[in-house]
Amino acid sequence: MRSSRLTALLLYLQAVRRATAPELAAELEVSLRTVRRDIAALQDAGVPLWTEPGRHGGVRLTDGWRTDLDGLTGDEAAALLLAGAGPQILAGLGLATAAATARTKVLAALPPRPRVHAGQVQQRFLLDAPGWFRRSEPVPHLSALAEAVWAARRLDLGYTRRDGGATTRRVDPLGLVCKAGTWYLVACHRGRILSYRVARITRVASRAETFARPAGFELATWWHDAGDDFARSLMRWTCRLRLSPEALAGLRHAVGPVAARDAQATASPPDSGGWRVVDLSTEGFEVALGQLRDLGAGVEVLAPADLRAALAAEARRIADRNAGLPPPSTSFPAPSSPPLSSPPSTAASR
Repeated sequence: MRSSRLTALLLYLQAVRRATAPELAAELEVSLRTVRRDIAALQDAGVPLWTEPGRHGGVRLTDGWRTDLDGLTGDEAAALLLAGAGPQILAGLGLATAAATARTKVLAALPPRPRVHAGQVQQRFLLDAPGWFRRSEPVPHLSALAEAVWAARRLDLGYTRRDGGATTRRVDPLGLVCKAGTWYLVACHRGRILSYRVARITRVASRAETFARPAGFELATWWHDAGDDFARSLMRWTCRLRLSPEALAGLRHAVGPVAARDAQATASPPDSGGWRVVDLSTEGFEVALGQLRDLGAGVEVLAPADLRAALAAEARRIADRNAGLPPPSTSFPAPSSPPLSSPPSTAASR
């Protein structure tokens, strides 16, 4: 842990050239005493660090001195930042070779014990982004899209819409997102920022002109907000509920985080029992009935009346079915253990 912190401190100083001890403590999320000990350790190791007292003082590296640890090209640094994405994603972006070179450089710069530990990580941990029972979609144009994103170069696209119709778009490619193994291009078209499923892109033609990115645009923020907006676009049916404190807290498990967050924002002040009235938006009547069933006795439907009646009828059917003891003929054999010679199954964990 300390070797990682010392490396982080050294690379941070190399990037900013000078920083105060409180700034270093905040950056590394440690105490001032720890920062001072780490600076002394680096000085003892021969790193030319200088401390300057006074109002404009701080800790700095000797001018012109650099460590070899960060001797990475731009592509190698980008590959390291995307390393958690996995080899298939890096290959699709044309960064597989750069990632391998960056890993070699980082491992070579580490002392022996951390180097062994880093090598063991690959044998013990694996990030596999796509969900179960899904094959990766063919994305033959992904590398060309990535190049255009890097270079901020305008593109002409051929695209297949959801309804199967073909269309063309002239876009400014702002970024690429991989969501559960599916790639999306985020691009600006006629002033609107939209997402395009990369597997539906049939043609990519790079144009000579470049473009300026929209002021203040942040890919992660836009993607998060766009996902919430899409979820809300599906929820066009509203009901009014009275929820117990437990049901209100568990609402996100029954209806999803976006619908729950929006409903909780409408909550009335609690009554004497802590119950609150909320307006919940869902995809429709049947969806609402299924979702509210999961809240059990902690939900009361105030409107519409047909949803209240349907939920009450379903509750009566459940109560009638489970009233009294089961018939004597009903038996439940104990589950049998698999033979000792059977290999362990991995399907159940999926």
